[in-house]
Amino acid sequence: MNTPAENRRLRRLFREQRRVLGAGTQAAHAEAVARVVINARLLLKLDACGLYFTHPDDGELDTLPLLSRLWSAGKTVGCPVVTENGTMDFYRVRPTTALVLNRYGIPEPRTRGRNAGSYLNPRRLSVLFLPLVAFDGVGGRLGMGAGYYDRFLGRIPRALRPLVVGLAHEVQRSSTPLPQQPWDVPLDAVVTEAGWQAFHLRAKVSH
Repeated sequence: MNTPAENRRLRRLFREQRRVLGAGTQAAHAEAVARVVINARLLLKLDACGLYFTHPDDGELDTLPLLSRLWSAGKTVGCPVVTENGTMDFYRVRPTTALVLNRYGIPEPRTRGRNAGSYLNPRRLSVLFLPLVAFDGVGGRLGMGAGYYDRFLGRIPRALRPLVVGLAHEVQRSSTPLPQQPWDVPLDAVVTEAGWQAFHLRAKVSH
C-alpha cells in the first residue's frame, strides 16, 4: 500500500538493516562497489558524473573509495548541493575542494570563496550515482522522501538524462516491489557488493 505511513515503515526497516552492518563489512562493501564500477566498460565513455558524500551515521555505502578511483581515472566528479529553496545542483569536486556540512550533516562542496567547487551543467553528466534507502528488482527506488534527485532529473529532458545508478548494500534490496509515485525516476541500474544489476538496456555493461 502506497501511503506515507507505509513509506516510513519501509525506511525504518531498511535503514536499520544497513546500520547494523559492522565497520569491516561496510568497508568491504564500499571497496567491492568501487571495483565493480571502475571496471565496467561503460565507464570508459564517462566524461562527468554525479556522486554524493555519504551520511556518516546512517549506514549508507561509503562512496570515498569510488570517488578516489574516479579521480585517479581522470574523471570529472560533481557532488550535490541543496539550496535553501530545495533546489539541487552539482558542483565539481577535486581533492583540494573545500567542503562544508549541510543541514543534514552531510559534506558538500563549498560554492563560494577559496577552493570552492565549480558549477556543473546537469546535461554534462553522463552518469548520476545516487543514494537510496531501498531498491527492488525492477528499478524502483525508495529515498529519504525529500525528492531532491527526482526534481533534479525532472529538469533534464528525458532523452538527455544521465544514466541513473543507485549505490547500496545488498541488504537494502526489497523482495517485493516498492511503492512509487508518478514523478519518481526509476533506476537504470544498481550496484551493490554483489555486482552490477541493470534494469534498462542502456545500463547493461560488460567487464
